Amino acid sequence: MFNLAALLGLSAIVAGGIALHRRVVILAGLVGVWVAGACLAVVVGLVAPGVALVVALAAVVPYAVVLWTEGRGFRRLRMPKSWSDWLIAAVAEEEQELEGGIDRVRGTPRDAVLAGISLLLVVGGSVTMERAASTLGERLAVPQIVVGGLVLAAVTSLPNAVAAIYLAARRRGAAVLSTALNSNALNVVVGLLIPGTIIGLGAPSGHATLTGVWYAGLTVVALAFAYDDHGLRRDAGALIVAGYLVFVGTLLATVRDPSLDPGVPIAGAVLVGLAATVRLLIPPVRRSLHGRALLLPGWPVRRLLAFGLASSSLVAAMDALSGSHVILIGLLIIGPCCALLSGRWVPTAMAAGWSVGLAVLLWVPDGIWATEVHLGFLAAVAIVALATTAASVVTDRLRA
Repeated sequence: MFNLAALLGLSAIVAGGIALHRRVVILAGLVGVWVAGACLAVVVGLVAPGVALVVALAAVVPYAVVLWTEGRGFRRLRMPKSWSDWLIAAVAEEEQELEGGIDRVRGTPRDAVLAGISLLLVVGGSVTMERAASTLGERLAVPQIVVGGLVLAAVTSLPNAVAAIYLAARRRGAAVLSTALNSNALNVVVGLLIPGTIIGLGAPSGHATLTGVWYAGLTVVALAFAYDDHGLRRDAGALIVAGYLVFVGTLLATVRDPSLDPGVPIAGAVLVGLAATVRLLIPPVRRSLHGRALLLPGWPVRRLLAFGLASSSLVAAMDALSGSHVILIGLLIIGPCCALLSGRWVPTAMAAGWSVGLAVLLWVPDGIWATEVHLGFLAAVAIVALATTAASVVTDRLRA
């Protein structure tokens, strides 16, 4: 999580953006998502660490071979020529972005000795720091998830963060992306799966599951931004950092109060997911909001979208003010119904997603989380949201 926030998010903010080729994003991103999925499967107890290790290596090893052979090593496997050409182009684009980012000087025996000494110092310092932090955490009664998942994770990743910012400032986006994703892949394989296979892991816990879910989810969000924008812009980097801060706040809240309602971390994830979705939809939204409505002549599309969002927000505000005395969740369907009159699927989908998100969050003032009443209202709003979005898609296509 800290790698994603510091190496990708913070680097994009400091450098004003990171440019990337889409082939590089796909090549590195597939491995990153694959390893994150294997990590999540182990954390929630779906598979044994040994099985997850084999699954992770099934992606990491071929990826290393592709980089080592510059994509040409798989030609002997008689794969389609278009596939091998794509791999060669992806590696070439990554190496092209690395040119000039790192000075290439032939090493000497003195350099080898210094590198070995530096490695020993890093390993020794890491062991000392880990033991000191663990001992201090025990004396101060700080939970292990905070010491390891937040403090040590951030401190041990600072050198990578400095390197990523250095490369981002020199417009070497591929190196920044590889540093973040490959570092996480090594952390999972070497730091979790191999030790877990040898000595085993403890029983699944809520905090570990929370961390694993956020790690996999934020990885997907960061890669979606990188692919859609051909890199990471400053606002996307800020959203990644904000996602990490929401995760930290949620983790600390659940550590402080273990009896905290499970809806709290869910609500945080929903808010970050909605923000990421809106950010990804900004370009098509701008195009779709121009012009007049199809089903209500004379009305601009923007006005219907604003009216739909405002009406759902007004219903939510009235529900929140009334507390548990009056439940108005079912009236949230007014939002997507108003947006449907535009005949455009993008504003209708936005209003539908907004209504579903409000229906989830209103459990707090209504005090009905996960009850039959809440699930019933939530299902009704979700059904209307899907129906109106589907109807708008059909209308939009008929217009086209």
